[in-house]
This record gives sequence, C-alpha cells and structure tokens, in this order.
Amino acid sequence: MKYVDEYRDPLKVRALLAEIGRVVTRPWVLMEICGGQTHAFLHHGLDEMLPGGIELVHGPGCPVCVTPLEQIDKALVIAARPDVIFASYGDMLRVPGSTVDLFNVRAKGGDVRVIYSPLEAIKIAEANPEKQVVFFAIGFETTAPPNAMAVLQAKKRGMKNFSVLVSHVCVPPAMEAILSSKTNRVQAFLAAGHVCAVMGYHEYAPIAGKYKVPVVVTGFEPVDLLRGVLAAVKQLESGKAEVENAYERAVIFEGNQPAQKVMSMVLQPVDRKWRGIGMIPHSGLGLREEFQEFDAEKRFAVGEIVTQESPLCIAGEILQGMKKPPQCVAYGKQCTPQSPLGAPMVSAEGACAAYYKYHRDVVHG
Repeated sequence: MKYVDEYRDPLKVRALLAEIGRVVTRPWVLMEICGGQTHAFLHHGLDEMLPGGIELVHGPGCPVCVTPLEQIDKALVIAARPDVIFASYGDMLRVPGSTVDLFNVRAKGGDVRVIYSPLEAIKIAEANPEKQVVFFAIGFETTAPPNAMAVLQAKKRGMKNFSVLVSHVCVPPAMEAILSSKTNRVQAFLAAGHVCAVMGYHEYAPIAGKYKVPVVVTGFEPVDLLRGVLAAVKQLESGKAEVENAYERAVIFEGNQPAQKVMSMVLQPVDRKWRGIGMIPHSGLGLREEFQEFDAEKRFAVGEIVTQESPLCIAGEILQGMKKPPQCVAYGKQCTPQSPLGAPMVSAEGACAAYYKYHRDVVHG
C-alpha cells in the first residue's frame, strides 16, 4: 500500500540505522513528543535497534495522559446526571478519576457514549432535545479544529442542549516547560507530524533558537521515525539547532490555515494544568467569550472540583522525559492496563501502556 509499505521497507530501515550508526559519536537524548510515536518505536523494536549512544525519552504528547485529574472528575460528575448524555472518544472511558472512571458511570446507568467525531455529538443532541448532550473536547491542536467546528455548528443552529467540556492543550508551551526545567535531559525533539499537519512548524523556530535544540518534524512509520532520528543526530553532531521537516508528504511550513482559522474563531489561549506536570501558562485552549454558553463547566457548575493524584504514580516524570515506565515502583504491579493508577497505562498513546504491551520491562538508553 502506497505511503505504508514503502515507509516500512526493511532495506530502508537497515540503511537508516547504519547511517545513524556512522554519524553518532557520543550519547544523545532525543524526545519524541507524541505518544503515537512512542508506540511506533516500541512496536517495531526501533528503540532496541538504535545505536547505544542514542536514548529515546517519551514526551507529553498523549492528550489522554495529560488531561488533568480534576477534569476527569468533572466529567464523571456531569456524566452521572440523569438529564445528560455524555459523549467522548473511547480512550477517555478507562482513564481513572479520583475514585472511578467513565465505564463505571456507564455501568451504573449513566448515558455515556463513545463517538468518533464531535459532529456525532451534535446529531445526538438534535435527536434528543429533552437531554443535555456534553462532549468531552480533549486533545492537542490536532483535534481542536473539528471540536471548534462542532461548537460553531451548535451556535449556528441555536442549540440549547449541547455543550463541551474543554481540555485542549498545545505542544510548544509544553516543550518550553520541559526545556526550562532544571531537570531537563532533552537535547533534541522529534515533533509530532499530525500536530504539525494542522499548525505547521513555524512555531518551533523560536524554541530551537532560544534553547539551542534541534526540532525535527517526524511521521509515524519506521522510515519516518528513523529519518527524524538521523536528522536530529546530524544536527547535534554538527552543533546546529534548527527546525527541520522530515515529514514532507504531510506537513508544510504554514500548516492547514483553514483549520487554524476555525480554531481561532472559537478558541483562545488559556493557562492549563497538565496531569502529573502542573500548570503551564498559555498551554491550553478555552472557549472565547462569545461561545461561553457552550461551556459545560459553567452550565453544570463543576469548575471548583479539586483532586489529589496517586502518590505512587510518576506519570509527570515520565511525560517530561525524566524517567521511563519501568522505573516506577507501581509499574506492572499496582498499575496495569486492567487496574491503572494513571492515564499513561491505559491510553492508546500512553508510554506506560506501550512498555507494558511490548514487554519493555527494563530501561533502554
């Protein structure tokens, strides 16, 4: 299949690995921002094939993982109401709140539905005028345009029974938070190709210049990932710190401008708390003033919920590249996909879930 088979070609993979081996002369720490890239590295065994001097650490690019605990608890309170139909992407249903998850709410009679597009939530609201329909709007810049479009449609149609629980986050502020930390180990970033397909990569140049780190836009297939690693290592070895696009077939410099326009019409930058990490200024997206009528937090008065993370879970350190999942004392014991303490063990893009699924019980690096 074009754009799949050719980017999984074993000959190309071996050639790229050999070239990386020829280029690297010292240890380097690279962070792949996206959890989908983490899973791809481990699924194909690329993390174990890379030359020993290259260490991959796993970033905060899993939207389910970084959704703060209090936001999950707000969702649980809203979803348990008898007058509410709560719509969400499937990943969120097993993410633990303070006590239970959305599956538990559904098992106790809550009307919790898995959808694949926010526009499905609009249709549900139109078909059920006697119910309040709430959509859990999470994600990075990738999912923000369709979620914003759903709000636009609701306003255009004058809908009074549709609202969104917004928990959108943005990549560049998270990168800056990691780089400015005293515990930072990251020397280069592999940027998430799908985020850049929407936003372009012009936002990364100031970060690369300020912190002297290469940023390489990278895809998700083995050849894509290794091209990204090679480009990053070449820059590091030569002392460069530039933004480079290694995912040309899907990403252009300015990104998808119509999608960005829809986002900017509905959403604006806000301070956002990240699960396990804490508050990062201007790292989230919230509804603009003219769309506040669709804010589920205000409609259901759940804005003041305060929670406490599990003391055993080190998700924050994992999401910042400070530690690997097997370094957590609860990994594979108190915390498993069947009984997770934190979102990274249950999300389809979570680093802990990737290590558990692909049997990485030791730290490679």
